[in-house]
Amino acid sequence: MALKTYNGSCLCGAIQFEADIDLSKGTGKCNCEFCVKTHAWKVFVKPEELRLISGESKAKLFKRHPQASERYFCSDCGVYLYERGNAEWMGGPFAGVYLHALNNASVDELMSGPIRYANGKDNDWMHAPADVRNL
Repeated sequence: MALKTYNGSCLCGAIQFEADIDLSKGTGKCNCEFCVKTHAWKVFVKPEELRLISGESKAKLFKRHPQASERYFCSDCGVYLYERGNAEWMGGPFAGVYLHALNNASVDELMSGPIRYANGKDNDWMHAPADVRNL
């Protein structure tokens, strides 16, 4: 697979975005409280590879603590769409795209790469948790 521009949106369509993603490189799931409660499944890209097309004023920020990414959701329908952060171990600034918000990604594309699991619950981001069945 190769880099492809995907379009995405929230459920009500108030926020539209596009992102350049190579899904064959893999996606990620985490066992931190936020990811478990929102059933987050993400792919990480460089910040410039995520572009808001419309609805920026509808995007609301949720950030639980100073080390957390800035996570954005639609103020109308509540769907989480993307996050922005900066972590040395991630190569610096990054954007996370929530895969459920992509409108034109097939199941085959979503499953084309490995799924990496992170143990965010124990702040051990580089290792998978022992049990990933609920992720």
